[in-house]
Amino acid sequence: MNPLLDPPIRQEYEFAPAPAGQVAPEKPLPPGALLWQQGFVRKGLILLLLALAWEAAARWQNNDLLLPSFLQTARAFLDGMASGELPARVRVSLGVLLQGYLAGIGAAFALTALAVSSRFGRDLLETLTSMFNPLPAIALLPLALLWFGLGKGSLVFILMHSVLWPLALNTYAGFQGVPETLRMAGRNYGLSGLRLVLQILVPGALPAIVSGLKIGWAFAWRTLIAAELVFGTTSSGEGGLGWYIFQNRNELYTDKVFAGLATVIVIGLLVENLGFRTLERLTLRRWGMQR
Repeated sequence: MNPLLDPPIRQEYEFAPAPAGQVAPEKPLPPGALLWQQGFVRKGLILLLLALAWEAAARWQNNDLLLPSFLQTARAFLDGMASGELPARVRVSLGVLLQGYLAGIGAAFALTALAVSSRFGRDLLETLTSMFNPLPAIALLPLALLWFGLGKGSLVFILMHSVLWPLALNTYAGFQGVPETLRMAGRNYGLSGLRLVLQILVPGALPAIVSGLKIGWAFAWRTLIAAELVFGTTSSGEGGLGWYIFQNRNELYTDKVFAGLATVIVIGLLVENLGFRTLERLTLRRWGMQR
């Protein structure tokens, strides 16, 4: 018998179907697998491994001036929080950041709204972004000091520059990606100009806008810390986190320097995981625009 021409006949089996309306219960996952499915558990494990690697490297280096250990940095962080010095620095930095960030968002929205409304606006956006987007915001600090003096105005100006161009580019790219059928539907309902932008283009381009907001936030946060390292205190004598890091570096308090850097990182993690993740969950994922 040729097995290719006469394949063996397999035995047939009959299974009784489950009664209608009854679904076989799923096998529950073990507690460890359920816990591992939580994102904060996996991220917490990554942070723990990084802390252990930091502690091991500091003990191997054995030089607190060059690399304090994780425990020393944690102690300096807790002391700064307990004394109120770190919260005061954070409050100053976030206050300035919020002003520059909101100013950049407003300018970016106005520029992109003009770009999608007219050909001149599109040419203006393309020209300005080609000119100023590659320009580091910190490079404008000397001019900002000449124009706005020693105060928050200079910091707000360079923060606005760091937010404006990446957000405008992302928003305009999102507007360009909105399907033409949605635009035609909006025009059929009599929408035009700003109403078309707000009711059709903004919802359709929301993933790109949220991505631009995240990029603008990261650029603004980095620019602010770098500017405070160079800029120092404002005219009122207040200084932010960057000034805290710079001052302790001059006094050779390396553990406090690392505590300031850790504060910058913690704020970045909180904004990313609590702020933007909540925004994405309430908008993009809820409306099926993101997995």
